[in-house]
Amino acid sequence: MFSQKDVADYYNTTQNHYESWWNLKEGHSLHYGIWEDGIKTFTESLKNTNKTMFEKAEIKATDVVLDAGCGVGGAAIFMAKNAGADVTGITLSSRQVEFGNQLIADNGVADKARLEVGDYTQMRFEDESFDVVWACESVSSAPDKKDFIKEAFRVLKPGGRLIMSDCFKTTNDQKDPKEWIKKWGATWGVSNLVTGDDFVNWLKEKGFSSAEKKDYTEEVTKSAKRMYYAAIGGALPSELYNITHPKVSRFAKHHYRSGYYQYKALKVDLWKYFIVNAVK
Repeated sequence: MFSQKDVADYYNTTQNHYESWWNLKEGHSLHYGIWEDGIKTFTESLKNTNKTMFEKAEIKATDVVLDAGCGVGGAAIFMAKNAGADVTGITLSSRQVEFGNQLIADNGVADKARLEVGDYTQMRFEDESFDVVWACESVSSAPDKKDFIKEAFRVLKPGGRLIMSDCFKTTNDQKDPKEWIKKWGATWGVSNLVTGDDFVNWLKEKGFSSAEKKDYTEEVTKSAKRMYYAAIGGALPSELYNITHPKVSRFAKHHYRSGYYQYKALKVDLWKYFIVNAVK
């Protein structure tokens, strides 16, 4: 199991990789891109993920939003620009907070959005503080997903909405003889994946009045394949770098392999990508 400190270390020590591979200054995101008709570039696909979640959650100007596991603030910027919503983002990574708050300032929405270091399983916010809890590919990092569900329910106002996207294990009894999921998680600071059905059931058990998921696996496959090819191309230079820089951090050392493992797991149907909606 990875602790909160481990997850923070992962993002702090691989920030430079994301700046290059995901073009953070333009794309503002660390997640999979959703490819649909009209999407021509990876950066466009990243923004389309935000757009898809934004529309499903029906974000509006009066909403007070918590971005739980906010990365460098791409979603916060998107919501502030496109709806005028007030957004607070939390992340375990101090480097993401520094980078993201600068992005927010550069995009002229510092009056509407801000990032801070925080743990979405133990939040400082009062009960019923938010209209929306947003979580894009962040809940998979929680060792116990129910800890996130409990806190999200607590901080949402009555009638508040949860919108999230993430990778989920396909079934509970699936065979993974080559341990693709385990290897992928080890290179991404992810302790475990759960099934989408289990997650939706846990939401309902906690008290959400409605909860549903929609499969976007096909729409993110092009992003997964892009990561796979990047891993293949980056293998030799990465290993040479490791030889010449023996003190490279534990996550940065083999980070490139995550692209390989996640695609291998996808090709044998070990994981799905869902967008989940729920209402308190």
